[in-house]
Amino acid sequence: MAEKKLKKQKFDGEEVEILGPTYEEGTPEEGRQDNTYNWRAKLRNRNERLAYLRTGERYWFSDDWYGSEKRKKKA
Repeated sequence: MAEKKLKKQKFDGEEVEILGPTYEEGTPEEGRQDNTYNWRAKLRNRNERLAYLRTGERYWFSDDWYGSEKRKKKA
């Protein structure tokens, strides 16, 4: 893939070359045949799904934990 360079002006008016888009075109779903991002497919039965959801609720909504940090005061 050849690098695409664009010419832009800085705030002082000087012209500089910068890199253009370096990603490959397409969507993330193309080429993905497995269920990597499908959490329901990873869990085998109803009890595992409920445990997964309860853990998420406790993580976000309990009073002793706030998000990813244990804090003394709510944010």
